[in-house]
Amino acid sequence: MPERFKGWRPTLILMGLVGLAFLKSALAVTVLDDRQQEVHLAQAPQRVVSLLPSLTETVCALGQCHKLVGLDRYSNWPESVKSVARVGGGLDPNIESIVALKPDLVLAAGSTRGADRLQALGLTVLRLEPRNHADAQRVLRTVAQALHVPAGESDRVWRGIQAGVRGAVQSLSPAAKMQRVYFEVSPAPYGASESSFIGETLTRMGVGNILPASMGPFPQVNPEWVVRARPDVIMAGDSSRASMVQRPGWSRLRAMQGERLCVFKQNESDLLVRAGPRMAEGAQLMADCLNRAASQVEVDASQAAAAVGAVR
Repeated sequence: MPERFKGWRPTLILMGLVGLAFLKSALAVTVLDDRQQEVHLAQAPQRVVSLLPSLTETVCALGQCHKLVGLDRYSNWPESVKSVARVGGGLDPNIESIVALKPDLVLAAGSTRGADRLQALGLTVLRLEPRNHADAQRVLRTVAQALHVPAGESDRVWRGIQAGVRGAVQSLSPAAKMQRVYFEVSPAPYGASESSFIGETLTRMGVGNILPASMGPFPQVNPEWVVRARPDVIMAGDSSRASMVQRPGWSRLRAMQGERLCVFKQNESDLLVRAGPRMAEGAQLMADCLNRAASQVEVDASQAAAAVGAVR
């Protein structure tokens, strides 16, 4: 260092330390979880564990899949996550395995067991569990903020989701919009009411839902309720098919006949029941089901008219 600058050395060191402190402060973020508690992240997380499939998909939709080092057993999209280590599920997370991965962020549902234990062990846990469209948008933005992804990217992803949902709505025939639906989430049975993200999508389609919002987003349903409500269309996963035919009165429901019963394969059910980046694909599956059901009604009406004409 030239002689004339030697006296500046302490000042330069101080300026460097101040600059580093400022940079570190700029990287720190604070986000709110679903309990309205602040979660502090001193810097951008590099090792993330996700214990909810919709959160896993959100991380990947934001271009951050490479940061995932541990996942719940049900996370299966996109294809690249299938090679990531498994650490149990939301109800039975493997605490030791999670700690061993040394994550600097754990994403979990509000109902995840062991979240308090993980926090007590010094891990940063962000609890988020989207149940409706507004939740899904908020969670997308919160995860983006936690991962230091620019806000513009989360907005871009959300605009894509909404554009896809609008496209699904526009694909519905007028007759399809006149139907009433029962959507079964699991064979317990649990259904999707008007206040769930699935119910909100159906509402945007102009379709009726036999489960009112007052029942909560995903209520357990008395099978007799469905029989009395007489839905025009039933949507359910393949796991529900066998139990449905055993329920008293269900075999007489017109919705159980032909194209009015839409049974989704496992991979389709996965995307349908996750309030995340693939909601638009789920909306299109529901729209296709509704269009098929409406077409079946027209076929039945035509056959009935032909039968009457033959009698005459």
